[in-house]
Amino acid sequence: MRTDTADYAAPGLGARVRDWAASIWADKARLRRIAMIWGLALILAVALFFYLTGGRYVSADDSYVRAAKLMVSTDVSGLVKDVDVREGQNVKAGDVLFRLDPRPFQIALDNAKANLAQAVQNVEATKAQYRSLLSQTVSQQALAVAATQTYARYAALQRQNAIAGTQVDQARAAALSAQATVVSLQQQARQVLAQLNNNPDLPDTQAPAYLSAKAAVAEAQRQLDHTIVRAPFDGIVSEVDSLQPGTLVISAMSAFTTTSAVGLIASKNIWIDSSLKETDLTHVHKGDPVAFSVDTYPGCSFSGAVDSISAGSDSTFSALPAENSGGNWVKVVQRIPVRIKITDNPCRAPLRAGMSTVVDIDTGERRWHRILDGIW
Repeated sequence: MRTDTADYAAPGLGARVRDWAASIWADKARLRRIAMIWGLALILAVALFFYLTGGRYVSADDSYVRAAKLMVSTDVSGLVKDVDVREGQNVKAGDVLFRLDPRPFQIALDNAKANLAQAVQNVEATKAQYRSLLSQTVSQQALAVAATQTYARYAALQRQNAIAGTQVDQARAAALSAQATVVSLQQQARQVLAQLNNNPDLPDTQAPAYLSAKAAVAEAQRQLDHTIVRAPFDGIVSEVDSLQPGTLVISAMSAFTTTSAVGLIASKNIWIDSSLKETDLTHVHKGDPVAFSVDTYPGCSFSGAVDSISAGSDSTFSALPAENSGGNWVKVVQRIPVRIKITDNPCRAPLRAGMSTVVDIDTGERRWHRILDGIW
């Protein structure tokens, strides 16, 4: 039986290989543990970094494009004669939208002007009447003096029994009648003078009757002017088809019917209305920059700024606010309306009232700022 030295060396070499392999696996396990620990630490550090540097933006998708809008009508009633615009037409402030039949209003204006001219004549007639009463009063005063003197003479003759008592009585009655006529004429003169504001030389244009008639002319002219309905601001016309020539416009109902007005949506006065959670408004202030997108234009980014924050929540202005009469109360995060003015429209995309938007408000505040403020 032959013995080789290699047979004795083999077991030692195998053990060393096994020890080497075991050490490698042990090193790998340590590396995995180290990698897991440091990897987790790195992930936590990155998460902490993003958390502390986050909280700068407040986002909301409950936002919509708004624009000033108005159902343009008139405060006079009449039949529509012409409609000068069409659906979707751009108009400028002062452009004619539609016209009412002006004939009834022109007739009313002519009648008011005739009454004004009549008022001037009446003032002149009143002055003349006053002067006439003054003349009659002076003449009647002379007759009263003569009648009084006649009565005095008759009374002296009666004391001498030179005249009949009947004649004395007649003279006395004539004197009293003349004096009463003077008093009546003086009262009439005062009444007429009162119509002239106690000024016998009152200018016609200052007489109350003239001023009243002049006001009637101004009102009739105003109503005639309002038969032509113009755009109060720049905008886009809508709801035109409901208003056609021959439609009766009733001024008292113009706010409750679509057949008495033309819709106008402003083309310049446009803004974004966003309802933000009250918990998101802690660091939102007027003037904060805003970036927003419009669902209609997914590839376009718009810029704006916070214009105002409402003084009350949406529920504050609700017609039927929530009540807690039963005692069961559940706290609900309230929504506060925020208005955002548009400062830049790089795509020159037309914004229409009612479009959905997503807004991001840059508050400039980060969480680590708040933590430091809390510490210090």
